[in-house]
Amino acid sequence: MAFFGLYALQHRGQESAGIAVGDGETIRVKTSMGLVGQAFQEDELSTLTGHISIGHTRYSTTGSSTLNNAQPILSHGPDVTLALAHNGNVINAMALKQELAEWGCSFSSTNDSEIIAHLLSNAPASNWQERVAYCMRRLEGAYSLTVMTKNELLGIRDPLGVRPLCIGKFHDGWVLASESCALDHIGAEFIRDVEPGEAVLIDETGLRTIYKRDSATGRTASCMFEYIYFARPDSVLGGKLVYSTRMAMGAELAKEFAVDADIVIGVPDSAIAAAVGYSQESGIPFGEGLVKNRYVGRTFIQPDQRMRELGVRRKLNTLPELIKDKRIIVVDDSIVRGTTTPHVVGLLKKGGAKEIHLRICAPPIVSPCHFGVDMATRKELIAANMSVDEIRDFVGADSLGYLSHEGLLRAVKISKTSVCMACFTGEYPIPVQLEMDKLALEV
Repeated sequence: MAFFGLYALQHRGQESAGIAVGDGETIRVKTSMGLVGQAFQEDELSTLTGHISIGHTRYSTTGSSTLNNAQPILSHGPDVTLALAHNGNVINAMALKQELAEWGCSFSSTNDSEIIAHLLSNAPASNWQERVAYCMRRLEGAYSLTVMTKNELLGIRDPLGVRPLCIGKFHDGWVLASESCALDHIGAEFIRDVEPGEAVLIDETGLRTIYKRDSATGRTASCMFEYIYFARPDSVLGGKLVYSTRMAMGAELAKEFAVDADIVIGVPDSAIAAAVGYSQESGIPFGEGLVKNRYVGRTFIQPDQRMRELGVRRKLNTLPELIKDKRIIVVDDSIVRGTTTPHVVGLLKKGGAKEIHLRICAPPIVSPCHFGVDMATRKELIAANMSVDEIRDFVGADSLGYLSHEGLLRAVKISKTSVCMACFTGEYPIPVQLEMDKLALEV
């Protein structure tokens, strides 16, 4: 069940994968580099027997892409042994690691997730409610967690609710997942989201909330980039179907940046829905001018720039007969480093496009993310260092329009105080260091 759930969440990380199982007596963990289908062979899965399982597919935001950083992570405390899978980024990881080392904890990885695992297993507490309360007081940043012991399963979401986590029902059992699409694939029924600051515990008696904590400011800050890019279009986030919100982004773009053209195309796959929305709002026909090699994966979430550039070249191709001599509106989800976009524009020009009008269904990204999206440093963000006109010239488009902050909020139908838009505004929901090193824990 965990294997097929991970398959549905492969888009969230492609560097390593792992599964832990508990049978009431022991916990067994299997991790491997690569995609979910490469990481597990059928004979290996057959040895992972039990009635509780958690799985993880990794996209590195702290720590390098190596096997010792693969999850789930096993941690042995004085009173409990647990396995943990983490989505997010803890911004005070360095200070916590030093403190845990003084407690006598040893580390086998260089990521922030092992720090959370050791903090939970070594917390000065006598039950899970006390453990979770202690950890939430100490942790700063983003963390959606699944945690298992040999006979219990927990779901924990940080008080800001930055990363998603939802609850599903499967026959007489329960499922936790980053996105609802994973529930659909295994035949589970979506029940609700784990609320920001909530911890749920599942054992033989069922599911119950064991702890709830509000953020220091009383606000929440779900990640806007989940709606724009990260989540699958068939997932429901915050009660909203992601596909519908992306269509609404495209419609808002058409209102803000109208232009005469012959066809609207989307950069596959994450911008297709927005292109459909732009087409419907503008009345300009939607078409497919770009074809994606679906076996390349997502170039944005490659671990380094060289891999991204190689991925872009293998990823897309044009349909010349459909774009030759056409004025094209190209809708894309974002421009981060400027790796993909010049290549896309160049492909379309080579295919004979007459004009290329680029429309981005996100505002300019001007600040790095410290809460679980690897946007690297400010100097690598093209919009932090160039004006819109300069970016237009750099990528080779005839015109360029970014969706406004207000248009984005209208499309997602969410208030400014319940979402994190720091990558667009530089205003973080909690204080952060201006430049944080992804590999800081490698030393």
